[in-house]
This record gives sequence, structure tokens and C-alpha cells, in this order.
Amino acid sequence: MYLTIEKWINQINDVVWGPILLILLFGTHIFLTFRLGFIQRFIGLGIKISIKKEEGKGDISQFAALTTALAATIGTGNIVGVATAISMGGPGALLWMWLTGVFGIATKYSEALLSIKFREIDKKGNIVGGPMFVLEKGLKQKWLGIIFAVLTVIASFGIGNMVQANSISHLLNDQFSIPQQITGIILALLTGLVIIGGIRSIAKVCEILVPFMAFFYIVSLFVIIVLTLNKIPETFYLVFTTAFTGQSAIGGFVGAGVKEAIRAGIARGLFSNESGLGSAPIVAAAAQTKNAVRQALVSATGTFWDTVVICALTGIAIINTDSWKMGLKGAEITNQTFSILGNWGGIILSISLLLFVFSTILGWSYYGEKALEYIAGIKSIMIFRIIWIVFIFIGATTTLNIVWGFSDIANALMAIPNLISLLLLNNFIKKETDKFLSKENIDKEDPELIHLEEFKK
Repeated sequence: MYLTIEKWINQINDVVWGPILLILLFGTHIFLTFRLGFIQRFIGLGIKISIKKEEGKGDISQFAALTTALAATIGTGNIVGVATAISMGGPGALLWMWLTGVFGIATKYSEALLSIKFREIDKKGNIVGGPMFVLEKGLKQKWLGIIFAVLTVIASFGIGNMVQANSISHLLNDQFSIPQQITGIILALLTGLVIIGGIRSIAKVCEILVPFMAFFYIVSLFVIIVLTLNKIPETFYLVFTTAFTGQSAIGGFVGAGVKEAIRAGIARGLFSNESGLGSAPIVAAAAQTKNAVRQALVSATGTFWDTVVICALTGIAIINTDSWKMGLKGAEITNQTFSILGNWGGIILSISLLLFVFSTILGWSYYGEKALEYIAGIKSIMIFRIIWIVFIFIGATTTLNIVWGFSDIANALMAIPNLISLLLLNNFIKKETDKFLSKENIDKEDPELIHLEEFKK
């Protein structure tokens, strides 16, 4: 029965991640890039704004909103997801993953802008927002907002909870013989201590945790790349040529066509940076900002750091060390890559994955919580937090082949209504961007956001 269900899920996964969604997703990235005059050129401004203290209206700082979103996006997708993409589609998948990040910056910017413009105040006086509010207020389609929220709750327990807990519990068990039950209990307790305080508590932890873990992991990757520097020319040749020609069988690698490279790269790119998924805008809506464009630029830097930088470096390290040729899968490939660092490799990878997993669980707990609040009201929040903690333990102690496949399906179905709203509201996004994205207007107060804060008081 279990194998039958797994087979059905894999078949559904192949359909939802077929050509239609890939074209819709990547096509939206490209369309919004050109519609907004290549908004990626302002990524430097977004980074600059993200580290400044903002005096606008919101619940948390712009940097806190960014690090909380990065906490959710920098996770197993950067360690396991990149390896999985390369194992499925060959080195060429890395280019498609990277391009998904480059063009996805425009989509991440757009969805954040809309979520801030259509955000609201809940009954506790907290600011709430996200694609569900955009679909309800921007497109006047509340039923689509409800569908998105339901899918977000479901996806949160997969991509944001059980998958994460399962990855780290298996790795710690393999590396250090730590029982999966012990990992599950500790991870659940630590998560409970943080999420009980809501977004402000989550943001405080993420502001400290995310910069440290990203720096720690990036430095480790640089060391691996430096040790295999002579392989760089061959790696780049493989990435750029096989992205358009496919990869024939080599070593333990069975070979992949162009279709597999594109599908694996784009699918894992979304899994990693979540551009177009609609999750990150939920926390972007809570940010203190003078106008929506400022926070949208900050939010867009998340995709830059996640995919354009971290995923690219991970992929280069994997290809440089030839670990993708050995017939391994997922985390085994990354583990083999880090083995070049000797005994320290396993320790560094374990610490990185532990930090990535913990931060992702924190970030996604907020996404799922706000999605459920949209459906069931503010009374559902504490119930959600309790269930969330329990599922961390379940995820850490069970086999999750089905959950991995189900997470991919939920991701795809979440993305569809969000992408539709971005395409239908592209004129609104363009208008707001042109209004504020100029030298004289970028620091201008947005009257609508000021009114929202007055309503909050």
C-alpha cells in the first residue's frame, strides 16, 4: 500500500511539475524582469537598505524580515536540493537553477510589493499579509486566497517542518550515531521556546542565526573550491554545455537529457529560493518600511543570497569534487563533497545543516501560522504552534519518501494562484515601482502605509 501511494504521488508530481508549470514559473520570472525594466539592477540598493534602521510602519525591522525569510529559504534546498538537482539533471541543472534565481529576483520583488500594499491589521493589532490578501483584495477572489492559504498550511508541514527535521536526524544518526528520537525531541523543544513568542521572537533569533550560518557555510564552500581550483574550467564547461545538450552517462551517473536538466534545475530552484511560491511575502508584509518598494527590494535580495550565491557555490563545489559521478543521491553527494575536508568535513556539514534546518523550521512556522489564521481566525494560532512542535518529532523519526514528493506537489499548487495574481496585477506593480523607485522618491513616505499604522493605533 505504501509503495502504491508513493508511486501515485510521484506520478502526480511529474504532472504538476510538467511543462505547463515550468513555463508559467520561469515565464513569469522573465516577464516581470522586462516589465520592471530589469529590477535586478537595484539589488545593490536593496542590500544597502536591508542593513539600515528603518523608521517606517510595521512590526519588525526590514533586516529582521529579510533574515526571517532567509531563515525559511536557506535550508535543505541549498545543501540537499542542489545535490538532488545535479543528480537528476546533471551539471547543466545548476545553470537552470541559477537562472531561476537571477530572473526570480523580479518575482520575489513583485510578490513582496503586493503583500505590503494589501496587508491588514489582525485582532491582536499585528500586521498580517501575503498572497491570500492580495488574491482577496487585489483580485477580489477570496476563494483563491483561501485555496492558497490551505496549500500553504499543508506545504508548511512538509517543506518547512517534517522534511527539515528528517534531513538533520538522519545525518546526525549517520555521522555521530545520535538516535533520531533524541534529535527530534531537542529540535522540537528549541523550536517551541522560540515560536511561542511569535514573529518578534522568531525575528530576533533569525537576525543573529542567519548571518552566522550563511557566513560559516559559504567560507566552507570557498575552502573546498580553492582546494579543487584546477577543476573550475572543466566545471564551468560542463555546466554551460550540458544545460542545453544534456549529459551522457559518466562514472556512476546515469546521464540526463536537456528536459531533465531544466526540470530539476527550476524545480529545485523554487524549492530553494521560493520565488513565485508566495511564502516569503508573508513575513515581508510585517516589515517596518516607508513604502512598499523599499521592502520589496530588500525581500528580493533573499533570492540573490540564496540561489545566485549560496546554491551556485554549493553546485560548483559538488561538480569540482566529482561527487555527483559516484551514483550517490541527495545528502550523500554533499557529504561526499565535504569529505575533501577530512574529518572536519562531516562536522562542518552537520553543523551547517542543523542551523539551516532549525532556521527553516522557525521561518515556515510563521508562514503556516499566518495562513491558518487567515482561514480559521486568531484563535487557531496556539493550536497550530503545538501541532507544529509535535510534527517536528514525527518528521525526525519516520521515513519521508512520500512527504518529499508531497512537498513538491504542494509547492507547485501554491505557486499557481500566486503567479496568476502577479501576472494580472503587473500594471499595479509597475505603477508603484515607477512612483517610488527614483532618487528623489525612494525615501518618500507612502500615505497608505501611514494610514495603516494610524488604524493600528
